Amino acid sequence: MTLESTTPERRALVTGATSGIGAAFVRRLAADGWHLVLVARDADRLAGMAEELRTRHSHDVETLSADLSTDDGCAIVEQRLASDSPIHLVVNNAGISLNKPFLRSTAEDEARLLRLNVHAVMRLTLAALRPMTERRDGAVINVSSVAGFGAVMPGSTYSASKAWVTNFSESVGQSARPFGVRVMALCPGYTRTEFHERAGINMSKTPEWMWLQAEDVVDEALRDLRKGKLVSVPAWKYKVAVAGLRHAPRRLLEVVSRDTRGRIGREER
Repeated sequence: MTLESTTPERRALVTGATSGIGAAFVRRLAADGWHLVLVARDADRLAGMAEELRTRHSHDVETLSADLSTDDGCAIVEQRLASDSPIHLVVNNAGISLNKPFLRSTAEDEARLLRLNVHAVMRLTLAALRPMTERRDGAVINVSSVAGFGAVMPGSTYSASKAWVTNFSESVGQSARPFGVRVMALCPGYTRTEFHERAGINMSKTPEWMWLQAEDVVDEALRDLRKGKLVSVPAWKYKVAVAGLRHAPRRLLEVVSRDTRGRIGREER
């Protein structure tokens, strides 16, 4: 699978396309000559992003307003992936975190997180791979997180959902490879986006050096996809962090875990 846009029909579909890493993907892909299918919940923001891309690059831009935490929303995108106008690259970027510990959460909130972070990724990857493997051409990038390599957010279920995304993508990537199709988990660290703000998570104490830019994350992801990697961890500092998460004793991880969004304070017990 080549990432270069070599034909007028070359199309990429990106979920969570109007902000953060998703928006960085669509701007980069449009600049590289790809036609795009943008997926997000907010129809107005979708229209604005589509107009920006058409004006700047004169490419075809489709929009699908869909809530991927619902079966109906997933079905809308699945139908597009099964259509006669093929999709050559899918970026499953949509996802959420909860600013609450599991012991203070609700079954409804946790189910919504799993439906978006796990269930939607599974459904759209499956829907994309069927035509891709038949054509023996295509790629899927599932946006995961460095957090998925260890329980670094005590009490939070976000890291567990991303551990599934990484493991799933690595496993499916191995089975899709003989068909000329690539599946890769993208595992960034802290990235400057609206993600934490939307979740109501205060990140003001996070050191500046830990932050990545979304555009740099996308650049490295596309380079790693070309190389055929199953897992992409952008930036050397997070590559080192992942090595530590994979090999450090569990007790040490409990001591050094810094992200406390899921902890319960003494006053809450």
